[in-house]
Amino acid sequence: MIKRFPPLQRAALATTVCISLMTAGMAAAADLVRVGSFPVASSLPYYVAKDRGYFAEQGIETEEVRLMGGPALLSALISGQIDAAANLVTLEGMNGNLLRAGVATYIAINGQNTEYPMEQYVAHGRLGIETLEELVNVDKRPLRVMSAPGPANMAVARAGLSAVGLTEGQDYILNELAMNLHVEAMLAGTFDLGMTLEPNATVMLGRGNLVAIESGIIANRVIQREGAQAWAAGAALNQAFIDANPDVARRFALAWSKAVDDIANDPGARESLKGNTFTPDDIAATVPLPKFTMIKDLDDQDLADFQTFLDWGTELGLMRQNVAASTFLKDLEN
Repeated sequence: MIKRFPPLQRAALATTVCISLMTAGMAAAADLVRVGSFPVASSLPYYVAKDRGYFAEQGIETEEVRLMGGPALLSALISGQIDAAANLVTLEGMNGNLLRAGVATYIAINGQNTEYPMEQYVAHGRLGIETLEELVNVDKRPLRVMSAPGPANMAVARAGLSAVGLTEGQDYILNELAMNLHVEAMLAGTFDLGMTLEPNATVMLGRGNLVAIESGIIANRVIQREGAQAWAAGAALNQAFIDANPDVARRFALAWSKAVDDIANDPGARESLKGNTFTPDDIAATVPLPKFTMIKDLDDQDLADFQTFLDWGTELGLMRQNVAASTFLKDLEN
C-alpha cells in the first residue's frame, strides 16, 4: 500500500529534504585556499601535497594561481588575490612585511648551499675557467653577465663577483633576464657568465660548452660560515588569512609538513615535478632541491644564519630597515 500525503504536507517534507541535502553539502565542502605558485622546483611541497591528497585529507581545496617570480607573488599577497605563496623569496617577503606587517608569514623556509644547490654561476667554456676566482685572470673586459630576475637575485649575482674583486661597469655588465630565457641565452653564447637557478643550471650543463663554477653563492659569499644554509625562499601565508581562518591555516601547514617529509624520505615525491613545474621530465629524478624545512625544525644557528642574510639585504637597501628573523616565522602545526 502506498501512503499518500496531503499537498501541504508533501511540500513541507520536500522542503525538509532540500534543507537536509544543502546542510550535508555545506558540511562536506572543503575550505578553499588560494595558493600563488612560481612553478619551479622550490614549489615542490605544494604539488606533492596536492597530488598525494594531503590537502584533501585536511579538508582543504587549493586554487593555484601561477605567478612568475617573487615580486608578482608578493603583490598578489598584498592585494588579497592569493592567501598563500608556495615559494616566496624571503628578502622580498620580509620587505613586504615592513610595508604591511604579516602579509608574508612563513610556515616553512628553504635552505640552500653547496649541498642543496639552487643559485649557481655557470660560465661559457670559452672563458677557460673552473672557479669564480679565476675570473680575475680573464682578459676579456667587460664580461657579459646575466642574472635571474628580481632585486634579490641581482644582488646575489653582484655579491659573488664583488667578493673576487670584480667591479660592475668596469669588469662586467650585469643584465637581468627572465628565467625562461636563461638556457638558450647561455647556449647561444650571448653571455659569458650567468647567475641562474635550478633547474636551469642542470639543463645547461647537459648541453653545450658550459661549466658550473660555483653553487651555494649566498652561503659562501654572504653568510660565510661553513655548513650555513641560505634561507632564501619559503612558503608563506597572509597573517590576515591566518587570523580569519586559524584552523584552516593549521591544517594547511600540516599538509605542507607531510609533503616536506615525503620529499626528504621518498624519492618518488619528485614525480610531482613533472607536469607541474618547468623542470624537464628527464631530470626530475636528479635535479637539485633546496632543504625544505618547517619552522618548528629550525635551530638557533639556522635563525642566526637567516638573520645574517636579512641584515645583508638591509645593508644593500633591498629592505627598508632591519627586521628580526623570527618575527614573521610561525609554527602553525601545533
